[in-house]
Amino acid sequence: MNEEDDRSRFEAIYRRTHEKILGYAVRRCSSPEDAADVVAETYVIAWRRIAELPDGDAGRLWLYGVARRVLANHRRGERRRLTRHTELTDEIEHLYAATSHQNEHQSEHAGVDEAMSTLSDADRELLALALWEGLDPGEIAQVLGCSRNAARIRLHRARKRFARALEQARPSARSASQPLVEKEAR
Repeated sequence: MNEEDDRSRFEAIYRRTHEKILGYAVRRCSSPEDAADVVAETYVIAWRRIAELPDGDAGRLWLYGVARRVLANHRRGERRRLTRHTELTDEIEHLYAATSHQNEHQSEHAGVDEAMSTLSDADRELLALALWEGLDPGEIAQVLGCSRNAARIRLHRARKRFARALEQARPSARSASQPLVEKEAR
């Protein structure tokens, strides 16, 4: 047979059997989309194996057998996806629980974040250099390209602005932040 004959034969079989194979899949799948996928895969296999596809009623039964195997593969895939989905959900819930604990801890420091966000970039950088990087005013001066005295004055002013911003953000935070704000390297 040539390709044109195969195509004509396939189209005839498709027209005769499509509704029955679709009904078979719809009754066994959880969604119309899944049924459409099963039917499409069934006919892809039929096209690839057109030489093996029997004529007449035997062809319809052969297609039912192919659809049954495609459906079995689909169900195995769904089980694998469901298992993986469950594993991922458990993992995310575990991570979310850890994040929630961190968020509770972070909410205690929300005033600090809010206060920092109200400061200028220059003040934030000064405080970050002093607190996060642990640099003293002499080292900060080198980083910023200014004198040691200028760095000390800028750092002192940045700390005062931070203390005011923190007090506005969290009035009760002043006592907790006292060491952070008033600490100044000499």
